[in-house]
Amino acid sequence: MAGSKGDKYYNVFLDYRLWLKTIDNEGIMGEGCFSLLIEIKNSGSLKEAATKLSVSYRKAWGIIRKSENILGFKLVDKHRGGKDGGHSFLTEEGNNLIQAYIQLREDIDQSIKKVTMNFFHRINHKT
Repeated sequence: MAGSKGDKYYNVFLDYRLWLKTIDNEGIMGEGCFSLLIEIKNSGSLKEAATKLSVSYRKAWGIIRKSENILGFKLVDKHRGGKDGGHSFLTEEGNNLIQAYIQLREDIDQSIKKVTMNFFHRINHKT
């Protein structure tokens, strides 16, 4: 919350997005790709992850391949179906990236909450 009820900025909130980029400013992955990888980890299925995030399977696979190509290593392994159906799982590198991302997000969330509270306190109370 940006302040107490009745403050000028009461209904204003801060939002942010994280992106991994190359030194040449080429986007490697953003919130969408991270969400996709987390859903693959949780469901064991690229198709289920894509459906849950309302993107086509083709687009989801394209997002992952682009990131893998830029990074130079695989994030996801997939096995085609058979009688039990196919499945996808994160590689060790993909899993490490997601675990580090989750921790980074938690650390940034805590820092931003404190900084944002100070910001809104200053503009609401002019101190």
